[in-house]
Amino acid sequence: MEAITDQLETAFIYRGEPIRNQFPALHQSVYGKPLVYFDNAATTQKPNAVIEAITAYYSTINSNIHRGVHYLSQEATEAYEVTRNSVAAFINAPHAYEVIFTKGTTDGINLIADTFGYSYLNPGDTVLISAMEHHSNIVPWQIICGKRGATLKVIPMNESGELLMDEFERLLDDHVKIVAVTMVSNSLGTVNPVAEIIKIAHAKNIPVLLDAAQAVQHTKVDVQDLDCDFLVFSGHKMYGPTGIGVLYGKEEWLNKLPPYQGGGDMIKSVTFEVTEYNDLPFKFEAGTPNIEAAITLNTAIDFINEIGLENIERFERELYQYALKQLSFIQGVRIIGTAAHRSGAISLVVDGAHSYDIGVLLDKMGIAVRTGHHCTQPVMDFFEIPGTLRISFAVYNTKEEIDVFITSLKRALTILI
Repeated sequence: MEAITDQLETAFIYRGEPIRNQFPALHQSVYGKPLVYFDNAATTQKPNAVIEAITAYYSTINSNIHRGVHYLSQEATEAYEVTRNSVAAFINAPHAYEVIFTKGTTDGINLIADTFGYSYLNPGDTVLISAMEHHSNIVPWQIICGKRGATLKVIPMNESGELLMDEFERLLDDHVKIVAVTMVSNSLGTVNPVAEIIKIAHAKNIPVLLDAAQAVQHTKVDVQDLDCDFLVFSGHKMYGPTGIGVLYGKEEWLNKLPPYQGGGDMIKSVTFEVTEYNDLPFKFEAGTPNIEAAITLNTAIDFINEIGLENIERFERELYQYALKQLSFIQGVRIIGTAAHRSGAISLVVDGAHSYDIGVLLDKMGIAVRTGHHCTQPVMDFFEIPGTLRISFAVYNTKEEIDVFITSLKRALTILI
């Protein structure tokens, strides 16, 4: 193992102490070894503030929202809408009513695929996605294209895992009705040139949906600066609870699209003959939502804001570069995805060893990594591999943990090879 110099920072400091002290799940042993959690692209651990906020909700203001005149309902409703305002500020949305609460990124993409598809896709039309999309940004479009007689086309990428922008412009013909791309690849770590993609698409009056599930926890996302038409992300990947996500949409688009589901808050009035739909954002929030998760998402946003996304981005970049350097010293390791701009996740394969077998051995050493195709099977097909071993970072990870991982990986490989 390469020696750690005195100059290397080993932990992000928060409120005068290592930030990992805020995360109780990190202070446990797995198979007798201290837990090293490197599966953050799948989901992040939760700080004490979020855990306490969940308990506080159920202990004090547990109630349905937007319907009750009693105190608990009013308090819960106010807290729910406070989060909507916080989300709007977090992504710099012009209006809070452009923020729709969903179950997560997948739910948000399905909402747009369904409502946009039934409104604007016809036989001969095209939906354009990229070659590195998560299944959640492939399958919903396949379904709606199949129903509407439209065609799904793919922006190709090169061996480095970078989109071929010349091909994107070639594919962007008059048949394309919407472009849907990820900001950051969950399996390659590629940071896509989404501002350029949006500018090119908008020059032809084509709307763009961005999958920001792997972006908002790592860097500042400004929907007005990007000028995206839709943007989706999940709370559980940004230190918040599971079961809550966000769909941002420009007001003009959200007003043109039909409701996704019926019932609850999405109505103004109902008769057996006709229903009048509610205004934004409630038009897209049918039924009782995940109130607890929406309210405590605000706590996660406060947590990120207090640290500062610019500080998170700088620290995580150091971890990323350090890990890449240490991996470069291990013979047989090949990084899958070598784009010039990367973030969050590193995927690798090792000559002579299956990623699943490596992952199992690492787990026995207390290290949580992800193995497999990462819900991006077309990416694995492109690189002609069955899957990768993926490590992904969060603000509570350390360079010391990377050293433990490197030592453990070497040990695993001596067993397997």
